[in-house]
Amino acid sequence: MDSRAFLGLEQCSENSFSLSVVPQVTTSGGFLFGGAGLGAGIAALETVSQRRCTWATAQYLSYARRDERVDIDVTIAAAGSSVTQARAVCRVGDREVLTVNAALGDRDFAASGQFVTMPVVIPPGESRPRKLRAAHANSIMEVLDMRFVKGRDLAELDGTPGDGQTVMWVRIKSLVDGVDAAALGILGDFVPMAAGQALGLRAGGNSLDNTIRFAHLVPTDWVLLDIHIESVQRGFAHGTIQMFAEDGTLLATASQSCIARKWKD
Repeated sequence: MDSRAFLGLEQCSENSFSLSVVPQVTTSGGFLFGGAGLGAGIAALETVSQRRCTWATAQYLSYARRDERVDIDVTIAAAGSSVTQARAVCRVGDREVLTVNAALGDRDFAASGQFVTMPVVIPPGESRPRKLRAAHANSIMEVLDMRFVKGRDLAELDGTPGDGQTVMWVRIKSLVDGVDAAALGILGDFVPMAAGQALGLRAGGNSLDNTIRFAHLVPTDWVLLDIHIESVQRGFAHGTIQMFAEDGTLLATASQSCIARKWKD
């Protein structure tokens, strides 16, 4: 299964797509997981432009609830010799739920380099599985394999603040065709979870936005998320994620803001 099949993304015309909000792409609250919305937008934009995504940013405006259908319309705003600027507007009926803006393309340039290093970590097979809340049943969390390298189980979230860093291995269990830009869009949506880790609270949040910037995509089964929460103030959490392949290659970076909320269970 590839990322488009995982998302259930269907192409309806040259510039339009749709997906059904089924449990495997929803949050525990029963609405479209923000990363799934970003991933679907990226997949649609890459399909229409026939170029690889360089960066994409999603602004979350409303909720797409379980069993609703999301229509995605792609507009090419500018297409140059090597870079396309475009947007994907996602709606449920007349209600706009999120907008994805992106730049796509590749350029010939003589130099390249990676200037961040993956943390020294234990491999996924030796890492501790993340324990899920009862509320996570019948949601995207059941189709993800998450292994803590640095993180606290639910019982350890006793109100004692941490240092703001959470590190974990993640993979989509059914994804066998490799990690692509859309898959990384899905996996880059863990700042809300890490906010609770930073505060030491059973808490998370609702995404306001997510921006992902792609580096060098290489084959990998697991993706290491090195998550840093910079601030929780005024009821909002802000954080960044560096995403690494198993061999230490930087795949992408993401940054996100969310509305901080305590869990009800």
